[in-house]
Amino acid sequence: MATTSSLLLLLPVIYPITFLFLILLPCHASDPDPLQDFCVADLKSTISINGFPCKPVSAVTSSDFFFDGFTREGNTDGPFSWRLTPGNVLSFPALNTLGISMNRLDFAPGGMNPPHSHPRASEAGVVIQGKLLVGFITTENVFYSKVLGPGEMFVVPRGLVHFQKNVGKGKALAFTAFNSHLAGSVVAAPNLFGATPAVPNDVLTQAFRINNNTVNLIKSKFKS
Repeated sequence: MATTSSLLLLLPVIYPITFLFLILLPCHASDPDPLQDFCVADLKSTISINGFPCKPVSAVTSSDFFFDGFTREGNTDGPFSWRLTPGNVLSFPALNTLGISMNRLDFAPGGMNPPHSHPRASEAGVVIQGKLLVGFITTENVFYSKVLGPGEMFVVPRGLVHFQKNVGKGKALAFTAFNSHLAGSVVAAPNLFGATPAVPNDVLTQAFRINNNTVNLIKSKFKS
């Protein structure tokens, strides 16, 4: 009884301490914080880690910290009439470990960045030219969308399926940013119907409630 009474007296002290401990636990909503000024990626290294090894500081030059890939308009002649120019660690190695990256998106009239998701980052974007319909779907299957013009910004929470479509009469241009040096992209249609090795037809027919011929037809559109 004495022990129980003592514990009851301590509860008003234990609860606040436990609460403070929980809220002070470290958490990361993006790539881990770097432990040095910079770590320019050595993309040719044979070492496999969660990220890229650093280039030796003695080999780093000023040019490593500048990227001109966004100065050129992308070729939008592809099947979706758009082009993505990535500014991530693979094209701009200085971003390694910094937890940031960007893309340039060019759209011909009617062009679309097809439904996809980024497993490692949230996305923010701003329209520079034209009109874009931007939309994303939540895990509760709620669809949010809006048509945006120059200077207007959007955000897509991490991992949610989303798209951008040019709904204006001319070209469109946007820039997007991510809280990861390599956000990754899972494009829904080719991911399911163009995977190697192929996803079994019976999985796709059951999931999409379509017949085998339809699955084969869609797969034929995404063959390498």
